[in-house]
Amino acid sequence: MQTKSPLMDDFARMMQGAAGMAQAANDEAKALFRSVVERTVADADLAKREEVEALKTLARSALERAEALEKRVAELEAKLGDR
Repeated sequence: MQTKSPLMDDFARMMQGAAGMAQAANDEAKALFRSVVERTVADADLAKREEVEALKTLARSALERAEALEKRVAELEAKLGDR
């Protein structure tokens, strides 16, 4: 007596092939979507996260320097006012 049916084997192989094709189509769709989004972002001239973080660091540094200079000017003006 045969324990496996050739029909079931064929069906199982067909389903495995279909699952593989579905996975490949899913991967391709994700890659296409990612490229469309990246192109849209590039066309919109949006800044990347790294660029924004670098600008925030630069702005923070400039603000600290400006505050230090304002304090120094106030001290110098105070000294000039004492004369």
